[in-house]
Amino acid sequence: MILLGIPFVLAVLFLIGRRLSARNRARSVVIGFVLLNLAAVVAALVMAGTLWFGAPGLAVAAPSAQAEGGTSQNVALSAALSTGLAALGAGIAVGISGSAAIGGITEKPEIFGRALVFVGLAEGIAIYGLIISFFLLTQ
Repeated sequence: MILLGIPFVLAVLFLIGRRLSARNRARSVVIGFVLLNLAAVVAALVMAGTLWFGAPGLAVAAPSAQAEGGTSQNVALSAALSTGLAALGAGIAVGISGSAAIGGITEKPEIFGRALVFVGLAEGIAIYGLIISFFLLTQ
C-alpha cells in the first residue's frame, strides 16, 4: 500500500510544486510523506482493531493456552505495550535531545562527548521497556 502511494504522492507534489518556490516545494514533499505515513498508521490501526474486536475465537482460545503453560493474552498485551510505549518515548526523547545536541555541537564542537551521553541516556528508555517485557513474558 505504501509502495503504491509513494509514486502517486510524488506525482501530485511534482505537479503542484512546479508553481511553488524551492522552499515551499520541499515543505510540500515533507508534508506529503507525513500524510502518507499517517494514512498507513491509520490503516494498520483499523486492521488491528478489526482483528482484535472482530475475532471472538481468539479471545475464547486464550484460557486454554494459559492452561497448557503458555502466556495469557493480558500478559502478552502488557509486554507489547511496555516495549512499544518505551520505544515511542525513547524516539521522542532522542529526537529532542539529538536535535539540541547537534545544535550545540555546531556552535561548540568540544561538547560532542557530553551531548552523546544525553542522546545515549534517552535511548536507554527503550532498553528498559524491552527488559520489562522480557520479565513479563518469562514469569
